[in-house]
Amino acid sequence: MVNQFNSTGMINKDDPDYIFEEYKGHTIASHKNNIVGKDINNLIIVYRSDEFPNHGFIIGLDDSKLSGQRKSVPHNVDDAKGYIDWVVSVQQKKAETKPEKIIVDERAYDLRVNKGMLPTVDIAGHTFYVDIRMDMLRPKDDFLSKGIVFSDIENYYDEDKRTYTIPYNPKTHEFQEPDYRNIKELPKDLIAVSFPSERLLDRIGWNRHYGFELTHGMAKQGLKLQFEAKQIPWEKTFLVGLIKSNLKTEKNQQKTAEKQQPTHPKQSKNKGRRM
Repeated sequence: MVNQFNSTGMINKDDPDYIFEEYKGHTIASHKNNIVGKDINNLIIVYRSDEFPNHGFIIGLDDSKLSGQRKSVPHNVDDAKGYIDWVVSVQQKKAETKPEKIIVDERAYDLRVNKGMLPTVDIAGHTFYVDIRMDMLRPKDDFLSKGIVFSDIENYYDEDKRTYTIPYNPKTHEFQEPDYRNIKELPKDLIAVSFPSERLLDRIGWNRHYGFELTHGMAKQGLKLQFEAKQIPWEKTFLVGLIKSNLKTEKNQQKTAEKQQPTHPKQSKNKGRRM
């Protein structure tokens, strides 16, 4: 327990009634009549070294009550050092949790916020605008395309990687699923592409849409306005296993159908009437 001690009871560094010790940026003033063990009558004052002798704390004195006598508990120099250790640890934790200074590309920020420029994603050579308001990747200069709607591809999102990996038609510039139930070979007109989540593609648009500060999350992710999707070989997707499963199912169905076919008895040939 500690109690604040101000300059009205000021002591000096050369005061013969006290023994001084420096500890972790603090000054411990222990009265010469103190004993080594814990004692209620020990007088020990702790100062921050840069505030000595104006402001200090008396160890072992509880002055938290609004009224009544102050309560003292047995204490010694170890309690003073324990108090200092606690103060230092609290200061270190505060320093560690101090908000990071957000460093953002000023030109990119100006283009996105002040000029209204949308981020873009290059998918297999075609440019898409990241349009959070419309919930989609909107293909540039292709008004017939449905584009890629985020709500349509939510089942293709990987939370660990924070990316989408989707089947994509490079001719129509659209998300397009193959016939998973009947597929027997790898698609020739579709490709698999991977790109970050909409939150990472347009951090400012996401923050604005959901009511966050515009710079929220930029300390770690920064700000980019141009992205490029990665093409993933079909052999590295779940499609390979699905095709094997479909082929196996088809083969089993054929075997079952063959077993269920009825067997017809042999008919004797009519030799006709002997002349």
